[in-house]
Amino acid sequence: MPIDIVHHPDYDARFPAHHRFPMGKYSFLMDALRKRGLIKSSHLHEPGPVGADLLSLAHDPIYVEQVLARSVPEAIERDIGFPVDDRVARRAHLATSGTLLAARLALANGLACNTAGGSHHARRGQGAGFCTFNDVGVAALALLAEGAVRRVLVVDLDVHQGDGTADIFSAEPRVFTFSMHGDRNYPTRKIPSDLDVSLPDGTGDAAYMAKLEPLLPLLSLYARPDIVFYNAGVDPHADDRLGKLALTDEGLRSRDRAVLGHFRQAGVPVCGVIGGGYSDDVAALAERHAILFEVAAALADATEREPVSA
Repeated sequence: MPIDIVHHPDYDARFPAHHRFPMGKYSFLMDALRKRGLIKSSHLHEPGPVGADLLSLAHDPIYVEQVLARSVPEAIERDIGFPVDDRVARRAHLATSGTLLAARLALANGLACNTAGGSHHARRGQGAGFCTFNDVGVAALALLAEGAVRRVLVVDLDVHQGDGTADIFSAEPRVFTFSMHGDRNYPTRKIPSDLDVSLPDGTGDAAYMAKLEPLLPLLSLYARPDIVFYNAGVDPHADDRLGKLALTDEGLRSRDRAVLGHFRQAGVPVCGVIGGGYSDDVAALAERHAILFEVAAALADATEREPVSA
């Protein structure tokens, strides 16, 4: 059963191969998905720009204009980690609109994934930590503003705490933010989510799942979401350059299966975004990101084959 996948070629801003942010992973991810037979033309969607008004739902309009005009102050560019040139600005805009499109597809069909997104360090006033716009922040507030949903849950399992997302939703009671992340990792100053779970360096598969699985039904009961945004960052992997945790490929697969399976069984639409992942071996990194899509497709197939009760 194919799943809805949102992608744009310009998610890859064509950084040099040696750049510390592995920009090529977006192109490599599409290669990995094609190799697995997960790309179906009828379920592949390309986003277009959403416009400054929607971006300003989550961000200061002055900052939005700076990004769109390619006039971001150097101090903010240093916080982001690279200059906001034409390619970066276009990529940030498209990745954000891609998450909104994936969320709409999830509401329609139960599950959809963006091949980018999860830029959770971008705060209301500016970007930071390789994140220019907070795509989940924009998408969630857009759906709330138009009345498509009443309550939103963000499940952020990137290894870095979702400080920007917490900042954007700090005064928004309709959105519940959950972040499970490495304790001794970026950002140094963490902005509290509604629920934060910090993990010690070296946490492996068993300990990770022992923390995560009991929380999922509690999140459902407390947040009562109409949609879940799932940040499936692969930087908790043992081989990640910035992660400090010790999950294996199978640990990532178990994590994704637990999250997607729980909310799909509960009948809650899920929008998946790929989040962080850092490695000099970009092809191997893309293979790890592909796990989210494999698990989503398997769950969609299992749902399609479930017998209909008489």
